[in-house]
Amino acid sequence: LGMAAPAALQRSVVSPAGRHTASLIFLHGSGDTGEGARVWIKQILNQDMAFQHIKVIYPTAPARPYTPMKGAFSNVWFDRYKICNDVPEHIESIDSMCRGLTDLINDEVKNGIAKHRILIGGFSMGGGMAMHLAYRFHQDLAGVFALSSFLNKDSAVYQALKRNESALPELFQCHGTADELVLYSWGEETNKMLKSLGVSASLHTFPNLNHELNRTEIEKLKSWIVKKLPVEAPKAN
Repeated sequence: LGMAAPAALQRSVVSPAGRHTASLIFLHGSGDTGEGARVWIKQILNQDMAFQHIKVIYPTAPARPYTPMKGAFSNVWFDRYKICNDVPEHIESIDSMCRGLTDLINDEVKNGIAKHRILIGGFSMGGGMAMHLAYRFHQDLAGVFALSSFLNKDSAVYQALKRNESALPELFQCHGTADELVLYSWGEETNKMLKSLGVSASLHTFPNLNHELNRTEIEKLKSWIVKKLPVEAPKAN
């Protein structure tokens, strides 16, 4: 029995103002949607997070039963046994979503965007998903960002990196010290582990910030995005 191809993920897109030469995939937090994440960032910045040359894609996770909500359906990238860093990962749901997101990356490649011109990241669970996708399956991406995110103590990401020889995408991480859902210490531990396994990783700390985004953080992220995906000079004929 062939596996049915997963349906293409719904997405909200902010087109570049000029020539499209790079792409950014932003993964929302649990229970949100791509459109929801886009609107949230737009409210914080008073405008879309938009670029001259970068297409911004906000996909929506399909609804699935989510254990921390007693099995109620929610738009989540994967299931968790609980929101905690010392339980096993629900690897089956993580891996199946990695396939769906790989299709999204491949769509951009088909549109002529090289893998090293694609960035992936997200907020909370979205950042966790992005780290699995990039560090286990797509080590040739331009970079990864994780905002208020963490990996479980024995993460499959760490196992994959222990066996890794190749160059890895840089990680841009942000976390609020007042986060009550995803503890700052979990984010910090993730950062230290990834660094020890050869990832070039920065951690930007936001005092008094809870499990949320703020303007300073998004402005910092935008500067990092443009540093990783600079405007390309038009090729001479």
